[in-house]
Amino acid sequence: MKTTLILMFAGALIGVVAASFIVPPARAWYTSPGGLPQGAQIQAVVQIPEVIKYATSRLLNGQLIGAAVGAAAGLIAGLFMTMRPRPVVINPAHRTTPASSTTHI
Repeated sequence: MKTTLILMFAGALIGVVAASFIVPPARAWYTSPGGLPQGAQIQAVVQIPEVIKYATSRLLNGQLIGAAVGAAAGLIAGLFMTMRPRPVVINPAHRTTPASSTTHI
């Protein structure tokens, strides 16, 4: 149980760190306009607080998803690591005796 929880927390932390590196470039690629000549600037008037709020919320959502995926991977790894094979129990009451060893009189 302890090992599984540690792996879940470690997986969540790794997921958050991975999302911190993956989400910003993915968002930049996804939202960049296409078809512009090389080096052309887009003239736009934006409200900076709204842009910051949007970008930050997307990063936090990506980190939340990364933490959930990492925790799930840690849970699965923990379950596989802590599972022990069950011993095979042979019930002596159900043993069959060969017909040649029994004598009928």
